[in-house]
Amino acid sequence: MLSASSVLNNISAVLTGTDQDYSMTHSVFSYSNLVHAVSGAVGSVVAITVFYPLDTVRTRLQIDDHRKAKHTHQICADIIKEEGISGIYRGWQSLAFTQWISNFVYFYIYHILQSSLLILGFSPGPVTDLHLAFVAGVVNVLTTTPLWVANTRLKLQGAKLHTKVYEEAERKYDGILDCLMKIVKQEGFWSLWNGTAPSILLAANPAIHFMVYESLKRYFQRIFNTSELSGLLYFVIGAIAKSIATSSTYPLQVIQSRLRAGLSKAEKAQSMIQNILYLVKQQGIGALYKGMEAKLLQTVLTAALMFLAYEKIAAFTFRLMGMQIPIAKP
Repeated sequence: MLSASSVLNNISAVLTGTDQDYSMTHSVFSYSNLVHAVSGAVGSVVAITVFYPLDTVRTRLQIDDHRKAKHTHQICADIIKEEGISGIYRGWQSLAFTQWISNFVYFYIYHILQSSLLILGFSPGPVTDLHLAFVAGVVNVLTTTPLWVANTRLKLQGAKLHTKVYEEAERKYDGILDCLMKIVKQEGFWSLWNGTAPSILLAANPAIHFMVYESLKRYFQRIFNTSELSGLLYFVIGAIAKSIATSSTYPLQVIQSRLRAGLSKAEKAQSMIQNILYLVKQQGIGALYKGMEAKLLQTVLTAALMFLAYEKIAAFTFRLMGMQIPIAKP
């Protein structure tokens, strides 16, 4: 750990701009943090665009009680048959926008916190990664949940739901802004934060994801003595990390999706624990894992591609700026 005088010198250099290299890479509001945020946001949009049909399947299975659980390709075929090819891409535009904002906030907050600890002399590690990622996840949830609520509504708009009571409750929205305004007018301001409780707990998902991902990345950086790994290795590391995170938090994701959809008045009036017990009572324990196959396919492949794109975009940008990516230390 750095001495107190070293910490003060580092902070002074950042604030006064006397050490340009240090300021560009380690200051709280550095170009480096902005590059990470933009790269993460762009990477997420690229990934969700490629694997969007899987996200559509996952959402339908989690929310539509009367839709029979089938394999992912069978659900895709059913949706195309019922709604046309556009059905599996319903709501893509709103999701791409929401993903961009959400991941920009998440990556920026995460790297700001990481930079703050580096300035204070703390070294990165699994426990640190877990805590930073969780805090970044909570900030992200509190600031972007209204966008996710609107996005869930837009994805279901016009969908052929098998649960008739939900189909009858369908509302019409003209884009994200119109959706947000109508939710406030018809359901109240705080309805924009439906599903916040499970979402905060689900901040553990990206926290676990980042912890495993960063640990594996640092390990392979040390093994190969390089700051930039191959695209395939980034993809594999991202897939492994996300599969671990998703498997451990999936039931909460089911409750989160149902609360964001806002189709059941009984569920909206209950606490998160009550919702879990209500769903199990009504449909059995399997309801908490309905759509997990599609979710694992979607989230693992999307996260793997996102981190591949994120790392490569960030590395390319850093090279253009004449900045070096540090190699992880043992």
